[in-house]
Amino acid sequence: MTATAGLAACGGDSGDTQTPAAAGETSTGGSGGGQAGGLIAIITPSPDNPFFKAEADAAKAKAEELGYETSVSSHDDDPNKQSELIDSAISRGAVAIVLDNAGADASIGPVQKATDAGVPVFLIDREINATGIAVSQIVSNNSQGAQLAGQAFVEATGGKGNYVELTGKESDTNAGVRSQGFADVIGQYPDLVKVATETANWDQQEGFAKMETILQRNPDIVGVIAGNDTMALGAVAALKAAGKTGVKVVGFDGSPDAIAAIKAGDMHATALQPAALGAQSAVEQAHAYVTDGKTGQPEKQSIDCELVTAENADQFGVFARL
Repeated sequence: MTATAGLAACGGDSGDTQTPAAAGETSTGGSGGGQAGGLIAIITPSPDNPFFKAEADAAKAKAEELGYETSVSSHDDDPNKQSELIDSAISRGAVAIVLDNAGADASIGPVQKATDAGVPVFLIDREINATGIAVSQIVSNNSQGAQLAGQAFVEATGGKGNYVELTGKESDTNAGVRSQGFADVIGQYPDLVKVATETANWDQQEGFAKMETILQRNPDIVGVIAGNDTMALGAVAALKAAGKTGVKVVGFDGSPDAIAAIKAGDMHATALQPAALGAQSAVEQAHAYVTDGKTGQPEKQSIDCELVTAENADQFGVFARL
């Protein structure tokens, strides 16, 4: 995919929050051609991951700026909980749903259900394995970002030695795309040998545990490349606990914690995906759809990533260039 014009470039229901719109504003149905206002439901994975919190916060702020009420909730990567939250949004008369989904296949039915109920869905960060159901699917250019990270990894390791890859959830298409992007670059260097591939399901503690086990079998690795920053930071902690120095760690997301680790010399690089930009764009397109019945954009949209290293880390803030 290529970058779309207008774009610059990855809790529980009890945490659901709602903010009222300004007085006198009215809501409209999902067919468009009405006034701004009404409820936009924002549903993401757990805000314990700073990436998902950043996109939820950005979507909420943009929606309220445009005059909408908001509800913010997390499906915790549970498809059943996601379905319940979408049912709730429909029953509450939401005019749109902004969704970072809980599975490329498992989310097709719930998105279709919302669409059939007249509630347009705007996907961010993760695609579903279907088109023509969601109004928009706005994702980072995961292949491009992974290739940036892969090239940085090759340069950091000198293109030789044993290395490890930590991958994300198998149900998330981003995990496979990023892994393939890494392979497209690293595979050109036969002296870089992957001695272990483990899924850590995007989780820092799991990344730590998997890395501890891998190090027992492969103490001579020169690098770790991870499908997101939380797994990369788990690997960093495991390397420190094992007294390993000089191992190059590269992640993906551009989280504030990863950027701090890069500045401290604990990580080499990360591919930053602008979470706030994608979420804001989804809300802007939802607003256009509610008021005009169209977004002016294709369904599939992609935002390019940026490589963050020690040389430019000061130029980036919370999943965005300063």
